Amino acid sequence: MSWKAKITDYKHYLKIERALSENSIENYERDIMKLVNFINQFELNTSPISISKNDIQQFIYEISKVISPRTQARIISGLRSFFEYLVFEGYREDNPLDLIKSPKIGRTLPDVLSNEEISKIIHSIDLSHPQGERNRTILETIYGCGLRVSELINLKLSDLFFEEGFIKITGKGDKVRFVPIHISTMKYIDIYINEIRNKINGTKQDSDILFLNRRGKRLTRQMIFIILKDLCAKANINKNVSPHTLRHSFATYLLKEGVDLRAIQQILGHESITTTEIYVHLDNSYLKEVVEKFHPRKEI
Repeated sequence: MSWKAKITDYKHYLKIERALSENSIENYERDIMKLVNFINQFELNTSPISISKNDIQQFIYEISKVISPRTQARIISGLRSFFEYLVFEGYREDNPLDLIKSPKIGRTLPDVLSNEEISKIIHSIDLSHPQGERNRTILETIYGCGLRVSELINLKLSDLFFEEGFIKITGKGDKVRFVPIHISTMKYIDIYINEIRNKINGTKQDSDILFLNRRGKRLTRQMIFIILKDLCAKANINKNVSPHTLRHSFATYLLKEGVDLRAIQQILGHESITTTEIYVHLDNSYLKEVVEKFHPRKEI
C-alpha cells in the first residue's frame, strides 16, 4: 500500500468529513511528506501500514535537529491525526504515535500594535501610487474587522452588506459568520471600489473578489505579508509584524475597551472560547482595572 494512495484518501477525508480548507489540507499533506521524504532518504522499506514507532522516533530525532519545538509539535500532531485515520478505516490496529510525546513549548504571544502604531503604518502609504488606495483599504479592513489573511483575500463584493452593517466571512472549514463593519471601514471600501476596483476587469474566476492585483487576480497571502512588511519598514515599526498581528491587535483593543470575551469570540470566528482566551493578550494593568471597576465589594 503506497504512501501516495493513503495520503490522497486522507485528503479526501479531511475535505469531506472534517470540512477543512484547502490551505489546512495542504499543511497536513506537507507534514506527512516530511516523513515520506525521510523514509526515502534513509531507504526504509516501510509503508503507512507497516511503519513502526521506532521509525517514527528516528524521524522525529532527525527533524528535531533543524526545526523548532513548536514546529516539531505541530508535525507530531499532524502525523498522529493521519495514523488515527488509518486506524479508524481499519488499515492499522495501532497508532505508532500514541506513546510519543510532543516537546513542551512555552506559550508565546505575538507583538501587539497600538492604535497609534496602526495609524502610523497606514499614514506611510503613498496614496499617489496606483495600489496605494487599495493597500490602505486592505489594512483598514483586516484590522477594523479582525480578519484572518485568508479571509481577507477571499472576501467578495457579494459579501458586503453595508446597509445591514455586516460583511459575510467564510472562515476555517468553510464556516460562515457575519462580522460587523464600522462606517469608517465602509467608507474606505467604497472609495476603493468606486475609484480603483471598478476600473479593473477581474478574471473570470476572480470577478467577484474584492481585492485584486493589476492583472485582475486575487492577491496571495504572501503579497499581503510583503505589503505590510514594506509599510512597517517605512513607518519605522521595529516589531515582528504580520497580518495576524493586526487581527490580534484588534482583539486586544476590544478587550481592553471592555468588550465581552464571548462577543470577541464570535467576531473572530473562534469555535472555542478557550482559543480566544489564549489568543487575546491580557496584561496586568488591564486585569487591575477590571478588578477595581467590577469588584463586588468595592463600595464597602
